[in-house]
Amino acid sequence: MAELYIRVAEDENEEPMEIPSEDDGTVLLSTVAAQFPGACGLRYRNPVSQCMRGVRLVEGILHAPENDWGSLVYVVNYPKDNKRKMDEMDAASAVKMKRGIEKTSDLIILGLPWKTSEQDLKDYFATFGEVIMVQVKRDVKTGNSKGFGFVRFTEYETQSKVISQRHMIDGRWCDCKLPNSKAGPDEPMRSRKIFVGRCTEDITTDELRQFFMQYGEVTDVFIPKPFRAFAFVTFADDQVASALCGEDLIIKGVSVHISNAEPKHNNSRQMMDRGAGGFGEILFEVFLISRFIW
Repeated sequence: MAELYIRVAEDENEEPMEIPSEDDGTVLLSTVAAQFPGACGLRYRNPVSQCMRGVRLVEGILHAPENDWGSLVYVVNYPKDNKRKMDEMDAASAVKMKRGIEKTSDLIILGLPWKTSEQDLKDYFATFGEVIMVQVKRDVKTGNSKGFGFVRFTEYETQSKVISQRHMIDGRWCDCKLPNSKAGPDEPMRSRKIFVGRCTEDITTDELRQFFMQYGEVTDVFIPKPFRAFAFVTFADDQVASALCGEDLIIKGVSVHISNAEPKHNNSRQMMDRGAGGFGEILFEVFLISRFIW
């Protein structure tokens, strides 16, 4: 008996593939699954009623409708879970396509050294991709840098890559992110940095790093000098920082309090306005350290 092939496709509109049948004219489900992983059956469109009909399946064996496979194109059936996964994959692909055509936007660079110039920024970020614009924000009266700036790239992929990592610029770690104004009302910007209060002088940066590494990857630890009873710890994952906020932890027998390192705009500005003399300067330095822009 000559080997018989039936035409099978994943979708009615796709080009079919020929699947071999057995000597008795049946088709093994395993033969179909070998070409279409996850397949659990076949169906076809009835030429008369134009309705979809299922192919009878008994113990892993598919039987031809009315004992004749004919020239019909049979469509693969998948379990509902598999179909859901395929739909999710399609949705993910759609998101990727959407991202591919998204436009770039200005990114804010926080924590710039005072000496960094526009040319320094352009030279640094040009290593990631084509730069459209760079700007260092300066005081109108003095012309001195305010410690932050902006950059914009030609390609959206370059922008995403830059946001995903920290940057060492002129010997200092800087963060590059979308400005607060770009975040939606339901998606507040989350910081990767925490404020560690009630520290004692005998706690070192290495000890803080070792302690907080149990919660996640630590990218930076900073203790101000002269000592002021607090420190900053930055994680690679903002969710780790968010989860620790509000906790009281014991480090070297001392209870320290963890809070957000980026105060809200209004409260921080009021504190700055109330600060006088040396205290005001200390607050100013603290806010710069926490990458706060006002």
